[in-house]
Amino acid sequence: MLDSSIDVAARVSPDDGAGGHRPPHKNTSMTSDAGVSAPPFLSIVIPIYNEIESIPVLHREVMAMLSSYDRRSEIIYVDDFSSDGSWQHLIGLVNDGLSSSVAVKAIRLRRNYGQTAAMAAGFAAAAGEVIVPMDGDGQNNPSDVPRLVARLEEGFDVVSGWRKNRRDKAVSRKLPSRIANRLIARVSGVMLNDYGCTLKAYRADLLKELRLYGEMHRFIPLYLARIGARVTEMVVDHRARQFGASKYGSRRIFKVFLDLFLIRFMSRYSSRPLHFFGKTALGFLGGLALTVSLMVVFKYGLLRFVGIDYQASFVETPLPALAGTLVVGATLSIFCGIIAELLVRILYESQGQVPYSVGTVVSEPPRATVQR
Repeated sequence: MLDSSIDVAARVSPDDGAGGHRPPHKNTSMTSDAGVSAPPFLSIVIPIYNEIESIPVLHREVMAMLSSYDRRSEIIYVDDFSSDGSWQHLIGLVNDGLSSSVAVKAIRLRRNYGQTAAMAAGFAAAAGEVIVPMDGDGQNNPSDVPRLVARLEEGFDVVSGWRKNRRDKAVSRKLPSRIANRLIARVSGVMLNDYGCTLKAYRADLLKELRLYGEMHRFIPLYLARIGARVTEMVVDHRARQFGASKYGSRRIFKVFLDLFLIRFMSRYSSRPLHFFGKTALGFLGGLALTVSLMVVFKYGLLRFVGIDYQASFVETPLPALAGTLVVGATLSIFCGIIAELLVRILYESQGQVPYSVGTVVSEPPRATVQR
């Protein structure tokens, strides 16, 4: 469980100081205003990894934006085991915010798990109806947050930021990102221009249905679209990095190529894997039919009908070995599909999961019974 790998800067005592008692808060969160019972509307989640110089500037900007925002809000910093003193600075921000109307929380992971795990920890601790993740390097502009939320309230479930005018180096960041985004959009069918932009607005009830693993954070809109979320895109501001160095580079595009296989499978066959492996088996069988046909053509010299004088027995060509390989591939594909179907059923039945997501339920009120 992810919760077992989280340290918390401070916790609110379950005693209210007047002899009363209230339920303790979860270990993954800390409220800066213990007397406020109403949950926040907006939760801003900011993963941090060695961004000690960017944190003060970013925090001031976020607080300035929220001071003019008329919704109850909270800020959740998730330190992904920074080694530059970022955690100590976050503790100071939490203590400074105890008297503020904006709740500030700080979470520290026990080791460096990566951005997806840090965001998952922040999402789990968020109490708002709307969750907006942001990068901790200051390149996202906090002033875009109200615009994203307003767009979300027009009837969407996900509003994805689009860094149309990126302020990164053209070769090392922009070109690989552009290639990756086009590949992901083409394979998944969710036509977004910027999957890599962290700045997005999500409805919390849908977002918390996901279990994030690996490097899934950039594919969250895709997975939510798969369960019926309404996804749109909005151009957001992107600023040049002022402090530190980027944690990503051109090598990321190779990881995206590997992720594309998983995306294709999860978006189309996650609840019916036998269909995927069945199509794979049909491909092998098609290759087998073509191979056997060539063997017969070569064996009996049928190429003479097209003007080619060539004849060879089965053992004189590598086609029999190829045919055997294709038979094995088709057989293994079928058996893998059956095993995958059994695993999917075990997953759904053992953990009580369902292959659907309920949006709205409208029920007729019970009618009063008339006693005679």
